[in-house]
Amino acid sequence: MKRTLRNISLALGTTLLFGACTDLDVSPTTELPRSIFWKSEKDADFALTGIYNYLLSPGGNWACSQYQIYAWDAYTDDAYTQHDYGGGRTVGSSGLTPNTKAYVESYYTNNYKAIAAANHFLANVDKVISGDKLKQYKAEAHFMRAFNYFWLAKLYGNVPITKADPFTLDYNSVLAKSTRAEVLAFVKEDLDIAIAGLPDVPYGNGHAVKGTAQGYKVRVLLFEKKFAEAAALAKEIIDGKKFSLNDNYAANFYKPGQNSSPEIMFSVKYLLPNIPHQDAPLAATTFAWKGYLGTQDLINEYEANDPRKTMTWFFPGDDVNEGWPYTGDLAVATPGKGGWIEGYYAPKKWLTPGIVNPSSGTLDDNDFVLLRFADIKLMYAEAQNEAVGPDASVYTQINEVRDRPGVNMPGLPAGLNQAQMRERIRKERRVEFALEGHRYFDLRRWGIAEQKLNGFATNPLAPNIKLKYEAKYEFWPIPQTEIDRNTPALKQNPDY
Repeated sequence: MKRTLRNISLALGTTLLFGACTDLDVSPTTELPRSIFWKSEKDADFALTGIYNYLLSPGGNWACSQYQIYAWDAYTDDAYTQHDYGGGRTVGSSGLTPNTKAYVESYYTNNYKAIAAANHFLANVDKVISGDKLKQYKAEAHFMRAFNYFWLAKLYGNVPITKADPFTLDYNSVLAKSTRAEVLAFVKEDLDIAIAGLPDVPYGNGHAVKGTAQGYKVRVLLFEKKFAEAAALAKEIIDGKKFSLNDNYAANFYKPGQNSSPEIMFSVKYLLPNIPHQDAPLAATTFAWKGYLGTQDLINEYEANDPRKTMTWFFPGDDVNEGWPYTGDLAVATPGKGGWIEGYYAPKKWLTPGIVNPSSGTLDDNDFVLLRFADIKLMYAEAQNEAVGPDASVYTQINEVRDRPGVNMPGLPAGLNQAQMRERIRKERRVEFALEGHRYFDLRRWGIAEQKLNGFATNPLAPNIKLKYEAKYEFWPIPQTEIDRNTPALKQNPDY
């Protein structure tokens, strides 16, 4: 990993402050940032913002960090794309290789850049602030480091761990890969520090709070199949009453409803006019350009009269009265007009109501929601069911998600056994979180990704083009560019 860390540190003088997913051709000396930075409290604020900025996608990189998080659904049986945002189309039909670009390469690179920025911050922030502010700021940096290492653990599994300030690294030394279990243990250590130091308040301004870190630790524990621990921590969040379900399900996904939603626990924040979505508004990329279209398989998963279906997708015949954003050839959802194809379902989730004929010049700033309170409740239900079976508390949490105002779905039938409840929870997660980027990772941690995805035809007009998913994809390949830079120190994951 020697060369990789060196590349990250050389870019840090710029990317620490602004955050970036693109590789920058810069070569400041290692003394430059330390000689002009870390002189005032403002430097701490600026540097902390820089760590969060790795959640964004400056420079038009479609396959980077948490930008367009729903692109992950194109890797699954939930959505298909006529483009290749995030690599979903290429990976879906051709599979993963060390030379696959898009998410395979960009997540690895961007996660380590964010980690380098967090390490540098933690090594220097006590030069300019102290007391409670220092404790909170360091807790935020620990959370963001855990956030990025968790992505590395989920995707690549066995990766190097470093806590060092990148400006102090010995580039004649070599960092070996740690096991996935070791990486996850490190993630939990950082999350525990974050939980102890973050304010126990509702989420609101883009900065992680205690519940954010607790929620991500629940995700880690579920990933590790530590069900009793996951259920206990999820219950602690629920009992803390800092978050609640939004009475308006759809408003979690567009402004201004996102700004006051009691359900959102962590998100990628955008704000017009200075921080819009890059290149084009969501309505253009997901809708008019046919970026992400729902599959019939997903639509069939919704129960009759589940309003989340029509809150998430448009249907043939819908028009402007249902919030349809286009006039002209795209005025009505009719196959054959405006490039629409048979068997598609256009996304409604994430679109701003009332926007008309958005194009590449239209600006929007809806936040990408990464953690919702509904997820805490459904993770509790899953963990508790796996730990002890479908007791009354499992029914309570899943039924409250189904019965929120505006959704008002009936409760699950009584008398389900553990296996039946497991299937109902999995079904509930699929429809509740459609187009939120969860499906791929749910299928992987449930151990059924190969069963569900391999050979699945997502496009009704191209039944011979099928998803490819192999057992080895539990560990993604390390990008070949990183292997080439670090041979022989950095070894490829097995079977690639």
